[in-house]
Amino acid sequence: MLHMVKLAVGIGSIEDLARRQSHQTPPVDDLDGTDTGGLPWFRTRMYPRRAAEILDGGSIYRVISGRILCRQRITAITPDTREDGTACARVVLAPEIIPVSPRAMRPFQGWRYLRPEDAPPDLRASSHDGDVLPEALRNELAELCLI
Repeated sequence: MLHMVKLAVGIGSIEDLARRQSHQTPPVDDLDGTDTGGLPWFRTRMYPRRAAEILDGGSIYRVISGRILCRQRITAITPDTREDGTACARVVLAPEIIPVSPRAMRPFQGWRYLRPEDAPPDLRASSHDGDVLPEALRNELAELCLI
């Protein structure tokens, strides 16, 4: 299994990401039989060479405001074409956004592979009683290097 990590450009919080995905419209070419089934998706310029490993249970980890804050399971990666005819890849995601233990990450272009042993743990799995801190409080504690 292998994960991806990608900057969530223009996204300010996990809630903002969820709101954007809920308003996402299907791509135009879904009418040609490549339906995403209403699931969230994004396009990326390069098709991952290690797609088979990613599809074996991998997730996309999102960097929001300089920190990895959440992940979504990747359900499909397919060749696609942008509206201008440029080849790309479409990455289809599971709808559930899972908060993870915040981890600082510098900006980069595109996406990167992330090995499972390097991925931050899910907050649900690491919390004692199943409660997850509100994102604003989590961000403040992370900035103070307390979590």
